[in-house]
Amino acid sequence: MIGYTLRRLGYGFVVMVLVTVFVFVIMRLVPGDAVALQLQDTGVTAEEAAALRAEFGIDDPVWVQLGSWLANAVQGDLGTSFYSGEPVAELFLSRVPITVQLGLIAMVLGALLGVGFGILAAVTRGTWVDSAVRVFAVAFLSVPNFVVGLLLLTLLALWFAWSPPIVYAGPGEDLVSWIQQIAIPVIALGTGGMAGIARMTRSSMLESLGSDYIRTVHAKGARHRTVIFKHALRNSTIAVLTLLGLELATILGGTVILEQMFSIPGTGQLIYQAVLDRDYPVVVACTIFYAGLFVVTIIVIDLLYALIDPRIRTGRALS
Repeated sequence: MIGYTLRRLGYGFVVMVLVTVFVFVIMRLVPGDAVALQLQDTGVTAEEAAALRAEFGIDDPVWVQLGSWLANAVQGDLGTSFYSGEPVAELFLSRVPITVQLGLIAMVLGALLGVGFGILAAVTRGTWVDSAVRVFAVAFLSVPNFVVGLLLLTLLALWFAWSPPIVYAGPGEDLVSWIQQIAIPVIALGTGGMAGIARMTRSSMLESLGSDYIRTVHAKGARHRTVIFKHALRNSTIAVLTLLGLELATILGGTVILEQMFSIPGTGQLIYQAVLDRDYPVVVACTIFYAGLFVVTIIVIDLLYALIDPRIRTGRALS
């Protein structure tokens, strides 16, 4: 198990290095730069702009900039924001808890509802309940999460003349206001994952319920509830865990737009504005966070696979 874990950590490290290099290079290839955007229509001379670019190190070759950034990053220095002048680490860390709260709640909501609806559809196979769950699952999979957020916002405004607060307040400042502000983004982020998990859970549950093993458990006189939750659901766990990793990727991507839409000052809003401002140090820091969170989640899921079925870590094919 230790060797399996070390291999997964090694793969994760390689992915993080590749993501860092890719984002660093791509951002430098985007037309325009932070200095040009900040100084446009200000009447600043070309010499003054060049001096500012030299101060930021923008004029250096990309590999020189990358080497310098990596040397500082391993010491915990992620640079300084071109736009605000604040240390990137402080700016970034002040936003992380907000995005983590939003993403974690959305992921838990999507997983719980998805598994619940998937079990419901499986045990009511062929009925209108099963059909309704499948129709709604396909609908939510087809609609982007920011569109779901816009629809919810519009419907609540038209039907109940209600809209979430504009100014963000944390749960420790104003719990009611915080719930009102994150409710729509959480639902919008969670619905896509919920739909995918519901479909996968239904499919896996039907396969398990039709197996010889489950028929044997039934023949031994086990209660139907025990068969469903203790035996069939347990055998469907690996398939559901796979989608949890994909759900995290959907949620992370969705926060970039939804945090901007609903004025939630998390890392999603930070990276959105940083891309517009060509604030390279902030973009790289936020991207590494998103990639790192995703890689860690995938590693954890891989380790859970190995715990659930030891054949995975030994490399043997599943029978």
